[in-house]
Amino acid sequence: MKTIQLFAFLILSTSFITSCSEESDYTPINASSILNLPEAPYNYTDINIPNHLSNNVLMGMGQNAAIDNDNTPTTNPTTNEGATLGRVLFYDKNLSTNGTIACASCHIQAEGFSDSRVLSIGFDIASTRRHSMSLINARWYARGRFFWDERAATLEEQVLEPFQDPVEMGMTLAEVVTNVQNQEFYPQLFTNAFGTEEITSDKISKALSQFIRSIVSVSSKYDTGRATVNIPNTNFANFTPSENNGKSLFFRPKAAGGLSCIGCHSTEAFINPSAGATNNGLDLVSTDDLGVFEAIANPQFLGAFKVPSLKNIELTAPYMHDGRFATLQEVVEHYNSGVQDHPNLSNSLKDPNGMPQRLNLTDQQITDVVNFLKTLTDTDITADPKFSDPF
Repeated sequence: MKTIQLFAFLILSTSFITSCSEESDYTPINASSILNLPEAPYNYTDINIPNHLSNNVLMGMGQNAAIDNDNTPTTNPTTNEGATLGRVLFYDKNLSTNGTIACASCHIQAEGFSDSRVLSIGFDIASTRRHSMSLINARWYARGRFFWDERAATLEEQVLEPFQDPVEMGMTLAEVVTNVQNQEFYPQLFTNAFGTEEITSDKISKALSQFIRSIVSVSSKYDTGRATVNIPNTNFANFTPSENNGKSLFFRPKAAGGLSCIGCHSTEAFINPSAGATNNGLDLVSTDDLGVFEAIANPQFLGAFKVPSLKNIELTAPYMHDGRFATLQEVVEHYNSGVQDHPNLSNSLKDPNGMPQRLNLTDQQITDVVNFLKTLTDTDITADPKFSDPF
């Protein structure tokens, strides 16, 4: 009798295992692994994109729906398994030359995937050249170019550069591949993501890019209020009077008494996806840092820098490519009274006479704009375990 029961149990067990494998090709990582990963992968692909990011109501040049600016290549669509692998790679300090630095060391989840230090610290305690840019909404940048100077033509190219930077992580791509190969949990992760255990720098690049593109902001106070109205200029019921006034100043054109901020931080992902790099009058002349001109030798790019998304801007201080501004109040005051007459100054920051703008904002108006910017904070991103350290 016991033999028959055991035989029946084995048949049922085999049937259950076969059924599970038919439902998904995903194989959980061994429970004894140092990784803290869920049995089934987190959902990185089925993002609930709100209507204001999929349908545009804004007028003016460069305004369109955020989803129309998706830079995901057809050769690297995001999958749950690929982004899971990317998450592990993103947090893996073994991919630096002395095991002390990961991508996440300079792009910290709690700090809006930026760094609260003016300059980040590399593997040998040396400082990076520029402030760490937030990774939020990287997917919605239509130009597809990355870094402050836009030297990387794609995100897939960008994610490999920090590994090879002599200050940041100090590796060669061959060394990165070897370090990944030497860790027991990666073969299954690569199999889950790409169908084979083969580990290459191309697959590392693709997985990291999938993870970063999944970091999309859709759950800020702004998004909640925006879902209740047809156009962003309408007062939001969940906003304070100060926040609504700051929002009005942000969106309203200068001719109507506003600030036209939406012209440079365009679309409701606030990322300037099409117009590209801009000179915003930080300096009268460009000397030590020539911006995009260093990567693209066109004189119009001298002193121009990429415009990042404003989502979670409250958490990504200090500000600008060199981290010169410690607070949002300082940033708004720059646009109010500090814009310099750089030869490549954006026309949107000039007055009708062609001189740097002077907005003459009151202290209350500056406070209102800052309060509005804080409504773009998305704590779902900063707390979501699928973006957290799996080690």
